[in-house]
Amino acid sequence: MVLEAGSRRLVARDRPTPVPGAGEVLLRVRACAVCRTDLHLVDRELPDVRTPVVPGHEIVGEVAACGAGVALAAGTRLGVPWLGSACGSCDFCSSGRENLCDQARFTGYQLDGGYADQVIARADFCLPLPEQLEDAHAAPLLCAGLIGFRALRMCGQARRLGLYGFGAAAHLVTQVARYQGRDCYAFVRPGDERAAAFARATGCVWAGDSDAPAPAELDAAILFAPVGALVPAALAAVRKGGTVVCGGIHMSDIPSFRYSLLWGERCVRSVANLTRADGLEFLRLAPQIPIRTQVETFPLAEANTALDRLRAGELTGAAVLVP
Repeated sequence: MVLEAGSRRLVARDRPTPVPGAGEVLLRVRACAVCRTDLHLVDRELPDVRTPVVPGHEIVGEVAACGAGVALAAGTRLGVPWLGSACGSCDFCSSGRENLCDQARFTGYQLDGGYADQVIARADFCLPLPEQLEDAHAAPLLCAGLIGFRALRMCGQARRLGLYGFGAAAHLVTQVARYQGRDCYAFVRPGDERAAAFARATGCVWAGDSDAPAPAELDAAILFAPVGALVPAALAAVRKGGTVVCGGIHMSDIPSFRYSLLWGERCVRSVANLTRADGLEFLRLAPQIPIRTQVETFPLAEANTALDRLRAGELTGAAVLVP
């Protein structure tokens, strides 16, 4: 399923089987989750979208062929995340921050992704997957889970955690936070009782409208909804010394707000991409919790339907495409 120039709909295209180069693997795609970043790509909200491009960066696949220098057995199951490559030598890469590398390339953005039945990936940026996780349930962990996990770490030891926007990422990070002994408060689109009920069923101690005041003073908040107006709302909800983490790659403009909302050593920060170390740590932890993913599967040919339902807020959990 390809995004072509001048279009905001994906089209089905037959392509020759790609051949892996040195350091690469060819994977048969078994599942690919649908991420809000894919929606930002299709809606041209990300900069410098190259077309044609195959979206998708939460890929579960099995090795079909290896390029030079790669020795993986056929059928080995791997996960392909958003970070597809980095230079390995800049200051960011050398200091364990490859997610900030200026030469990084991203799966389903600069590199063709997993809305397909086959995909090429750099072998050293693929992640091993726990055997306990079925394909469709493993796929959302590769971005929604990983970004939520990285955002949660940026919250430090926060015990009361606010989650703004309750979808694929929030329902996974809630399970990690509860495992760590934290209390989660979900803020959903006003009137969206289905999302609020999903949040409570997932383990949140409270769920309500995002324009309502928090029922308790929060230690930190994570914004998964790409709505800039929620930044001052979250700042108003966190206590002194608290952190507000913006978890998306794209967000509408943040409105001006009183300095008093930031004062008291409150902090606003973003989370950008992920590192391979994040992936390895999170995927080791996931079976211990164990994380349960809520998924709805779609045939690959119905990728546009899955994106439309995500855009309309009609999904509970994560959409997953299955070739």
